[in-house]
Amino acid sequence: MLRIGLTGGIGAGKSEVSRQFAALGAVIVDSDLIAREVVEPGTDGLRAVVAEFGEGVLRPDGTLDRPALGALVFGDPERLAALNAIVHPLVRARSAQLEAAAGEADVVVHDVPLLAENGLAPLYDLVIVVDAEDEVRLDRLVRLRGMAPEEARARMAAQATRDARLAVADLVIDNSGPLAELAPQVRKVWEQLRERL
Repeated sequence: MLRIGLTGGIGAGKSEVSRQFAALGAVIVDSDLIAREVVEPGTDGLRAVVAEFGEGVLRPDGTLDRPALGALVFGDPERLAALNAIVHPLVRARSAQLEAAAGEADVVVHDVPLLAENGLAPLYDLVIVVDAEDEVRLDRLVRLRGMAPEEARARMAAQATRDARLAVADLVIDNSGPLAELAPQVRKVWEQLRERL
């Protein structure tokens, strides 16, 4: 088994690279998806979040109101740390379960948005960074996700710098260009991973 950490700044195209790796045969362990699963209604995770932050973080249907929770933790390092102390151990445990279900001949790609920020690079055999120029990322967030430029800049500023991400990279996939230029790079990296395995 080859354990890969895949990361990239918001708007860099990490999710698209993850999809392409999945299509090539990688086992994907998506931290964002798992973070949503562990706070679904009826879970210990959601109960712990409500105990910490109050009933105001629930929608009328009992699901987590992410914008309400985000308003409480965004810009408040102590509240964010409290949320992370609940969610991160649950995400790690579920990620370990998914990885354990993979075979010895599998390439397991851990899709981890905040890999550099949380110092997680040593957990993986290799780290792949999906990189794009800051201006390109800003344009994608505004044009494709409908964010206001100020919101997009704030989201980008809340993450590790481009240099910090590149510093932990073993391999870099440049996604500053059009989508058509991405697939050949992903295939080339996939071949390198299979060889290494």
